Amino acid sequence: MKQNTISESLYGWRKRRITDKNFVLILAVIVGIAVGIAAVIMKNTVHFVREIVIIMIDRYHFNYIYFIFPAIGILLTLIFVNMFVKDNLGHGIPMVLYNMSKNEGKIKKHNMFSRIVGSSLTIGFGGSVGLEGPIVATGAAIGSNIGQFFRLNYKQIILLIGCASTGAIAAIFKAPVAGIIFAIEVIMLDLTMSSLLPLLLASISAALTSYLFLGQNYIYFVDNTDPFLLKDIPFYILIGIVSGLLSVYFSKIYLWQTRLYKKIKSKYTKFLIGTIVLGTLIFLFPSLYGEGYEAVNMALKGDSSFLFSGSIYPEWNSFLGLSVILGCILLLKIFATSATFGAGGVGGIFAPSLFLGTTLGLFFSNIINSIGFKISTSNFALVGMAGMLAGIIHAPLTAIFLIAEITGGYNLFVPLMIVSALSYFTVKLFMPNSVYTIILAKRGELLTHNADSNMLTLMKTESLIEKNFLTITENASLGELTKIISKSSRTIYVVVDDENNLKGLVWLDHVKHLMFKKELYDTTYVKDLMYIPDPIFTTDMNVREIADIFEKTDHYNIPVTENGKYIGFVSRAKVFSTYRELLKNFSND
Repeated sequence: MKQNTISESLYGWRKRRITDKNFVLILAVIVGIAVGIAAVIMKNTVHFVREIVIIMIDRYHFNYIYFIFPAIGILLTLIFVNMFVKDNLGHGIPMVLYNMSKNEGKIKKHNMFSRIVGSSLTIGFGGSVGLEGPIVATGAAIGSNIGQFFRLNYKQIILLIGCASTGAIAAIFKAPVAGIIFAIEVIMLDLTMSSLLPLLLASISAALTSYLFLGQNYIYFVDNTDPFLLKDIPFYILIGIVSGLLSVYFSKIYLWQTRLYKKIKSKYTKFLIGTIVLGTLIFLFPSLYGEGYEAVNMALKGDSSFLFSGSIYPEWNSFLGLSVILGCILLLKIFATSATFGAGGVGGIFAPSLFLGTTLGLFFSNIINSIGFKISTSNFALVGMAGMLAGIIHAPLTAIFLIAEITGGYNLFVPLMIVSALSYFTVKLFMPNSVYTIILAKRGELLTHNADSNMLTLMKTESLIEKNFLTITENASLGELTKIISKSSRTIYVVVDDENNLKGLVWLDHVKHLMFKKELYDTTYVKDLMYIPDPIFTTDMNVREIADIFEKTDHYNIPVTENGKYIGFVSRAKVFSTYRELLKNFSND
């Protein structure tokens, strides 16, 4: 009650003193700072947990510790979620996209902190995932709940979620430009003049907050990239295509593994299977341990020694030995990532994408250099990151600017563009949607940059159902039907049984010639006058499916059922008028 009073007072004062546009600008800065602080807390917490784990690993000096610690981290995550959150965290960015399209942008409050704790435990103890998805989800929850607190409308809340997502990428990667592009490409925020300034303010404030606490150094610094040579263009084209194919492999296996773990109902069984798979893979290939920050930095310097650190096999400097290890890691990283998620861990796929990218760059340059050509290992490790990121999350512009910003590799901008574009093009041939969006797209719950599609996605089936149609039983007489007709303003009458199951429809035009023949009142029955409707809508159909049916048929009113029970009608006019109202609201800039 007290919180509501404060909210009402602030709302009244704000409405009198500050215009909506200026207030959104203020909130964009506040959201940026808040998300920046959240990113700092998350990074420092993960670093703190990891340092404790490393001290313990260094103390015992044996590989079996790699098998144990990821399981401990995921177990602690599960305990935290079950005891304190009591909700399924799921995957961060798909959660954000779903709530934007189907829940009016309202994200549960626990998301402002739950993923910070969960990802810190999962990644700090060695889960093979990244921080970026959780910080985007955390930031989006902060933006959503600030918007709700100040009673913003749906459009404004969506803009704050976009600002928060921008700030999350800007802060965690220290990449303010990539943060804005990420909000446009992945969060599907439309870039208009009214949204550009809030995004800029959120990105700047989040990045400055990150600089203040974490410094201005690059995350993955490449001090001496080799120059871009025109003779290397064929190899950049080739690695772009290869990274696209590897992205398809990663995405397909990820979705397949997700379905497999989803079929397992017991959390204990999931935990057991996931941690055994994860622990075994890390035991055999220690470079799969954690988010791979150190491994990426070493790969960008052309150093492949991270592949053998803590391993059970000696360092193989031969072409064959190095190729075998790199090839295994390229194929198995996705299983380690999926096992982390399947077991109950919290994380994202950004970091695995970057790790795979540098590994691909090492693998590719190792092969090309072995057959007589000379290409830069560091350059191809760097562009490999862009290729894998562009392919896996379907965001080529984000990949280009992000890799340039986090590595300082601006002199390789043209190769980054070539590789990202070709990787994205290759992936789109096989997968129209990314791992973030494919399930939502199949259910018709994904917002895109297509305004027509977005309006249909935002419309809810239940809001279109009209229930002022009168019902009658199939055994009723024509006389009883006539009484129903006299009370109704509609021209359609619904025939149901005693349990409200839809049996058929009667049209006024079909029976009005009988209404004045009183001799038929007791001898003619509704079941003789009704017809079976086709098509029939069901409550689990989305508005896109409903609109498609109206477009393909000449019907103006179609009945709606739920498990065979009559619910109401959806009319062509209702769909169109609701569509126009939504479009009008969203077009007001």
